[in-house]
Amino acid sequence: MIPVGGFAGQRVAILGLGRSGLSAARSLAAGGAAPRLWDDRPEARAAAEAEGFALHDLSRPGAFEGVARLILSPGIPHLYPAPHPAVAAAQAAGVPVDNDVGLFFAALGAGDWVRFDAPPRVVAITGSNGKSTTSALLHHVLRDAGRPAQLAGNIGRGVLDLDPPGEAEVIVLELSSYQTELARALTPDVAVFTNLTPDHLDRHGGLGGYFAAKRRLFAEGGPDRAVIGVDEPEGRFLAGQLAEAPSDDRVIRVSAEGRIGGAGWSVVARKGVLSEWRRGRQVASIDLRGVKGLPGAHNHQNGCAAYAAARALGLGPKLIERALHGFKGLPHRSQVVAEAGGVTFVNDSKATNAASAARALAAFPRIRWICGGLEKEGGLEALAPHLDHVARAYVIGREAQGFALKLGAVEAEVCTTMARAVARAVEDARPGETVLLAPAAASFDQYDSFERRGEDFVAELRARLGAG
Repeated sequence: MIPVGGFAGQRVAILGLGRSGLSAARSLAAGGAAPRLWDDRPEARAAAEAEGFALHDLSRPGAFEGVARLILSPGIPHLYPAPHPAVAAAQAAGVPVDNDVGLFFAALGAGDWVRFDAPPRVVAITGSNGKSTTSALLHHVLRDAGRPAQLAGNIGRGVLDLDPPGEAEVIVLELSSYQTELARALTPDVAVFTNLTPDHLDRHGGLGGYFAAKRRLFAEGGPDRAVIGVDEPEGRFLAGQLAEAPSDDRVIRVSAEGRIGGAGWSVVARKGVLSEWRRGRQVASIDLRGVKGLPGAHNHQNGCAAYAAARALGLGPKLIERALHGFKGLPHRSQVVAEAGGVTFVNDSKATNAASAARALAAFPRIRWICGGLEKEGGLEALAPHLDHVARAYVIGREAQGFALKLGAVEAEVCTTMARAVARAVEDARPGETVLLAPAAASFDQYDSFERRGEDFVAELRARLGAG
């Protein structure tokens, strides 16, 4: 745990008592603060009381009298579509609002690093798609190279649950737009922007607000090095804003669409081969097609981003290449879960929007596609360029009929349940094909998380394949 100082003897309100809220309460208490906790869910309040924390209903009049700060959990809206009533009350009382990520950076900034010959460094990774894989891959590369490293944020542990970092240690953080938007302190040594596609538009008031939330990672003090995916206009705009000149190597541009011109520093993937370019010359290359943990062009982009961040931290190309081949991938993200009868079975339950599902469809030539669920804003138009890879779609979810009608010329079967979809896909699949779960939708109409949906897919597969 990382203790949070600066609030000794002061009241600090915490709204939302999930993983981040409770870890913030522990860290603040360790630093001498007096946390005042609340959650709208009775079971969450009971868990906090069981740890000995005092509860204070933050929706009551006068709840923020004498409160120095409100710490907010990521799932609670603070602006769009409307602030939570307790947040509105804090804002009306002039109480600053922060989150656990802001507390983390403030705590590190106040730390005494003079005793270290090589102080700890923080790499923060954000973007719409691929940030979990990029974060986990970078953490794997660092550990494989013998560098001490910890992984936290939107993946793994909460940021304040980390151990206090030691000599030359690297902290790798995956940060969502909810986290970057609200953190008052946001000062990584290396910041990574993977890409941008429409998501969480209701929480950010549209695509511009969503991009602005991501961009804050590069604006609050500025990182020493920025790794920017430039395959979308927003990434090219961001890279241009950060660079002082075309040759400014503080910005490393990343692309999965081929070589980037200019004299700067870039890492690109073309036809599955990663190339690093500096000052107009190629200095290293890695064939990513043999890296089983990174299938498809979208994962090659993730590989380029992790490679670039590792290079910014001083690792050599050969060390990185060796580590890439040992990466197993992440559950529910282009995860190969079985191979049987010449058919490959892939769990990409994390593909919760059309853009991420389109990347999954592009990765395989002939697909038995399990899709459907709670459709997000932005529709399914991003799928269109890759629907010719689909032999047949097996649609799940409460609105499966309506979802199937939006797939155009794709032959679709309304299955509703995962059990039926898996059974029909396994029955129809032929050698050389891929049975792919890439829902292009959220899970909440049938499951409480994308992880649970992916686990159900795997369980149904094991039951079918185990039965022969």
